[in-house]
Amino acid sequence: MAAMVPRLPQARLVETRQRGWVDPYAGLNAFNFTRQAPSPEISAYVEHFWVVTWTDLAEPYEQRIVSHPTVNMTITQDFHRIAGVIKGGFSYTMRGSGRVLGTRFRPGGFRPFLGGPVSELTGRFVEIGEMYGAAGASLVERVLAEPDPLAAIALTETFLLSMGPEPDPLAEEVAALVAMVADDVSMTRVDELAASSGRSVRSLQRLFRDYVGIGPKWVIRRFRLHEAAERVYQGLDLATLATELGYTDQAHLTRDFTAAVGMPPAAYARLRGQAPDPHAR
Repeated sequence: MAAMVPRLPQARLVETRQRGWVDPYAGLNAFNFTRQAPSPEISAYVEHFWVVTWTDLAEPYEQRIVSHPTVNMTITQDFHRIAGVIKGGFSYTMRGSGRVLGTRFRPGGFRPFLGGPVSELTGRFVEIGEMYGAAGASLVERVLAEPDPLAAIALTETFLLSMGPEPDPLAEEVAALVAMVADDVSMTRVDELAASSGRSVRSLQRLFRDYVGIGPKWVIRRFRLHEAAERVYQGLDLATLATELGYTDQAHLTRDFTAAVGMPPAAYARLRGQAPDPHAR
């Protein structure tokens, strides 16, 4: 009996901005970014689906990203792969016309589809066909052939559900802890997170490596850098920001920021003056 295609909400994909883009308003005339919530059947594992589309670009456009502590599965004509947590940033260059369909897993949500520690994928890109054989290759072919992004998302959900993922209390725990870090700007140290979790620091480190793919210190620092990028872009001074985000001094923040974003905070702040009006489309 053929697997049932999950029923997706009737709402259209919604335009949004993505935290982690190096320049949050660049490229508004080059591409569209949309996000779709997963169906209830897969929501324990998938945070959301995302779709980037572009048409008849006169010149190639490169979008740079400061990565999140998540696993993504991406399907486009150029590549079809699963990306573990990428410690640095990465970029994708769009040419002509095209589409990227992405599946962003919840922190810990990819472990049932891997069957082992998510740290095995950290810093790596693995072809979907390599990981899942003929079934993975078939998914790629069907998604690329499907012009409707909602139908392509439904194909992806069917594929994931066909693997029979089982609920995992530890995955739920780690997802809640990562959400806590993302939401609480004042949390800047691993021992603070350990105290909130009721675990020892060492136990927390093992849990994160196994389910997120990287340690809690990196996760905390990465979310604070996302916060820093957003607030530098909005014009907050670095000395105040360094203090609020738990850095020893402004120079420490500048070093981390430059390594992750690819430019120092002062240069990043200047992007604000070059940004187009996000509503002028």
